[in-house]
Amino acid sequence: MPVNIPTNLPAVETLSSEGIFVMTEKRARSQDIRPLEIGIVNLMPTKINTETQLLRLLSNTPLQIEITLLRMNNHVYKNTGQEHLDVFYHTHMDVKDKWFDGLIITGAPVEALPFDKVDYWDDLCTLMDWSKTNVYSTLHICWGAQAGLFHHYGIKKYELYEKLSGVYRHKVQVSSNCLIRGFDDEFLAPHSRYTNVREEDILIAGLSVLAKSNETGVYIAVSNDHRQVFITGHPEYDKTTLDDEYKRDIGKGLNIKPPVNYYKDNNLNKIPTMHWKAHAHLLFANWLNYYVYQETPYHITSI
Repeated sequence: MPVNIPTNLPAVETLSSEGIFVMTEKRARSQDIRPLEIGIVNLMPTKINTETQLLRLLSNTPLQIEITLLRMNNHVYKNTGQEHLDVFYHTHMDVKDKWFDGLIITGAPVEALPFDKVDYWDDLCTLMDWSKTNVYSTLHICWGAQAGLFHHYGIKKYELYEKLSGVYRHKVQVSSNCLIRGFDDEFLAPHSRYTNVREEDILIAGLSVLAKSNETGVYIAVSNDHRQVFITGHPEYDKTTLDDEYKRDIGKGLNIKPPVNYYKDNNLNKIPTMHWKAHAHLLFANWLNYYVYQETPYHITSI
């Protein structure tokens, strides 16, 4: 089933060319069912790419989804045209009186900064507080996960001695949890970050660790009521995203190692092989089905 997105959003053409069913707003309004209301707080600099990546994953279920793209109120975005933001994005002030079945908070390239030094930190905290009453389940990704863990549970992030970048093997820890239903015992997922959180802090906070890796630490952590989900990696990444980031960092003169377990034959000139697509689709489908659709109230204002 489709995701319902604005007709002129750039992702429409890309997804349609891949054979993914997208539904325009006009057609969706003619259907007599309640779609899931999903908000995406897009903090990534390459907004159009991130929109496409997330919509690709959200579209792979039998559920109709209404998408609302969100940005921070006062932050100046350097990599996305203002026209695109004006046409397709809303601020928290625009939606503060609405309810959402699900919310996704993406990563952001601000890991080197203390949380309170991020220029939109106060706005993001206000939004995360609002989400506890106006959103049924919130999915946090990478820095978004670290931000959510710190804000909701006081869990600190710690700097790594070098950038964690590559595709890593993870092991399922709690196979009975429906969020990882259908996962293999071991699976691959991408990471790209300079900071980490500690498993002992997550467990002390009363969260469940569903999957982790020897190299990356905790990968999936969830609250017992399924309303807070934290993914420390980037399952939404495309095949070439890590390559794009690596070349960007090298272009900045950074002394950084190539992403591990990524390039075919470890040859930087070869197109990477994508080993995490199935896991990513299953993770998002399970979240939408078991944590959102099966649990959110039919009357959305009851959230």
